[in-house]
Amino acid sequence: MKTQASIAVLTLVLGGSLAACSFAPAYKAPPNTGAAPAAYKEIGDWKQAQPVDAQPRGAWWAEFNDAQLNALEDKVSDANQDLKAAFARLQEARAQAGIARADLFPTLTAGPSLTRSRTSVNGPHYSPGAEPTGNDFLLEADLSYEIDVWGRVRNTLSAANASAQASAADLVTLDLSTHAELATDYFSLRSADNQQALLDQTVVDYTKALQLEQNLYNGGAAALSDLVQAQAQLETAKTQASDVHLQRAQLEHAIAVLIGEPASSFHLDPMPLAAELAPPAIDPGLPSALLERRPDVAAAERRVFAANADIGVARAAYFPVFSLSASAGYDSTHSSNWIEAPSNIWSLGPSAVLTLFDAGRHASQSAQAHAAYDEQVADYRGSVLNAYREVEDNIVALRQLEQESASQAAAVTASQQALQQAQYRYKGGIVTYLEVVTTENAALQAELSAASIQARRLNASVLLVKALGGGWQNHLNREANASAPAAASTDAMASASHPASN
Repeated sequence: MKTQASIAVLTLVLGGSLAACSFAPAYKAPPNTGAAPAAYKEIGDWKQAQPVDAQPRGAWWAEFNDAQLNALEDKVSDANQDLKAAFARLQEARAQAGIARADLFPTLTAGPSLTRSRTSVNGPHYSPGAEPTGNDFLLEADLSYEIDVWGRVRNTLSAANASAQASAADLVTLDLSTHAELATDYFSLRSADNQQALLDQTVVDYTKALQLEQNLYNGGAAALSDLVQAQAQLETAKTQASDVHLQRAQLEHAIAVLIGEPASSFHLDPMPLAAELAPPAIDPGLPSALLERRPDVAAAERRVFAANADIGVARAAYFPVFSLSASAGYDSTHSSNWIEAPSNIWSLGPSAVLTLFDAGRHASQSAQAHAAYDEQVADYRGSVLNAYREVEDNIVALRQLEQESASQAAAVTASQQALQQAQYRYKGGIVTYLEVVTTENAALQAELSAASIQARRLNASVLLVKALGGGWQNHLNREANASAPAAASTDAMASASHPASN
């Protein structure tokens, strides 16, 4: 009868568990601060393209057709230490979810013990005439299980799973940012190579001009002011060349860190950008698809979900915690009859614990959970607004820099013609050397600006790819799925491995 009663109790308790409820609010992805715009404002009359290439979505840098850039980018995912740390954080979050998942199941432990002890003959538990010294052979298995009536365990697991998905999206975000940072550093370094070559040649030309002025001055054919101006011009060019050399060295060091190599032993040979190199055509797609592609937005949404589940955990603390405990085993004073039926022991029964007074602890925990939820909603909305801003910024940058590139090319041509005329006029004795110096400096600055604009255009295209979430294959066919939650892709992220784990 006792066994049947125990089974009935167990069945009743488990049945209550199956009918358990949850105090977490019904989750809905937080609304944005406004409806997604129909189109990007800064597109203007800039012509969109829809390139189709066979490269994987992540290998967007291959569109620049630079073999050395490709080789450097291929090293990032395996060697970058920040990515390794992010992957370790993802593994930690997954393990935390595994810990939370374990609470859905009973915990079973076994504890054999062999003890020999002596009881005081003057103690209250001593029976007269009994042997005060004896053995105790115990073999016992214990089972404990929290009945998740109020959804505390399930909401804790939901929050842990969402946090793991957010960590997976964080890893994708960092991977994208690291590749983009490498590309911008690379193009800036190559632009520095352009400027270094230009300034080095300028120093050579100005050195010859200074020697010529020195000879003319020594022969009485040139004023001292012309000689001093030529000397000042040369020293200024040397200063500019040294500063560009410094910038290039620091960019080279930054690239070394990104690919996991010591800056002291890493080197890239100078290789100026080709004058005709321009950014590839990029299709920004539609704003409504942006939130599906941005992993940082997906991560923010998953953290909102986790905070929503934490509210359920905090609410459940107001109610009793139901547990089921059971134990069974063998206990004997002799090893000869230890594992026999008469030595069997067992116990089974539910228990409940309800906090009657905690000085406002649960109320504060609930308020904290609600505040954390509001914080994550604000962060999510902020990430959405920032995503739109970054795309708009780089669209307008590409459009305006394209115009600047054309006008600067015309300025370079005009400054070269002006320099040629100034040199003719100086040789004819019509003007002083000051006019030559002025036009030479203007021509130099025009060429340096042209090199800078080219690098800025390339970097703007890289930053646009980053702002779009990586890659720019035709995204318009994804519009059919625009109603899916932004976090739908994070499930795939959470289950995917990463090269940094090798």
